[in-house]
Amino acid sequence: MHLSRFPRVRLSHLPTPLEAMPRLTALLGGPELWIKRDDCTGLSTGGNKTRKLEFLMAEALAQGADMVLTQGATQSNHARQTAAAAAKLGLDCHIILEDRTGYNEPNYRMNGNVLLDVLHGATIENRGPGLDMHAELLAVTETFRAKGRRPYAIPGGGSNPTGALGYVNCALELLAQMVDRGLSFDHMVTATGSAGTHAGLIVGLKALNAQLPLLGIGVRAPKDKQEENVFKLAQATEEKLGTQGMVKREDVVANCDYIGQGYGIPADSTLEAIDLFARQEAILLDPVYSGKGAAGLIDLIRKGHFKKGERVVFLHTGGAIGLTGYTHVLPHA
Repeated sequence: MHLSRFPRVRLSHLPTPLEAMPRLTALLGGPELWIKRDDCTGLSTGGNKTRKLEFLMAEALAQGADMVLTQGATQSNHARQTAAAAAKLGLDCHIILEDRTGYNEPNYRMNGNVLLDVLHGATIENRGPGLDMHAELLAVTETFRAKGRRPYAIPGGGSNPTGALGYVNCALELLAQMVDRGLSFDHMVTATGSAGTHAGLIVGLKALNAQLPLLGIGVRAPKDKQEENVFKLAQATEEKLGTQGMVKREDVVANCDYIGQGYGIPADSTLEAIDLFARQEAILLDPVYSGKGAAGLIDLIRKGHFKKGERVVFLHTGGAIGLTGYTHVLPHA
């Protein structure tokens, strides 16, 4: 896996920290818990999309783009990081935001990630729910091309084989940290949505023969659909790397029992996870991805799926700035 063959711009603060969570471990009484802090990637409050954007933005520059476009939900972490990367590299950025929650509260529509999108200079279009957002992205991209611009379209979540390289690289980084500190993990857990983080990690872990089972906690799609999306992207990423056939269908595992009422709508278990991480470890989770991923981790510990004597690492995908867009559902003192 020779990742330096692919164009890359350095946007992230790497390596991100790998930390123990002793207070949460003691409280839950199960496995020894660790966290890989990809909320600390640095770009505009950080998050997992920054790793993907290192490869995506490099590809855009290599193709001579003068602007980038992407799409996501109203409080999209990916949109915010794309806007920040574009600002840093001197490119224009245009974002299409989809209403997936029905929330009309001013903080949700104008604060958090949306505020940072604007501060980074992005222009924004809004869409109602239920559309094919990738088709919308491609159509808007063509309108800019017809005006003489040189646009580069980034799929939602930055989740294509180019973006997934960022999490192949994260697997390399994690294994190096484990070796350096004499650590081994029995399980790895992360939130899984647009599939790029999950797919890149499983490709990297399998290519390194890490023997580290990866569980994705779904935030939107049903289990079968989520696993199939991740597996297809893993296959495409392997093809890009020239390592075909290492990831098997059974390697891709998702648990989608913690979605609640839908994407971007925190369940009670999400809010509990946010509270526990904040009070026990001073770690801020987001209400869309990491909060639901942590809710799954906590519940599975309580059910005995992850056991005392094991060691589990949770990949934090970032997005805490989104909390300021969810003041209408978060508890107040």
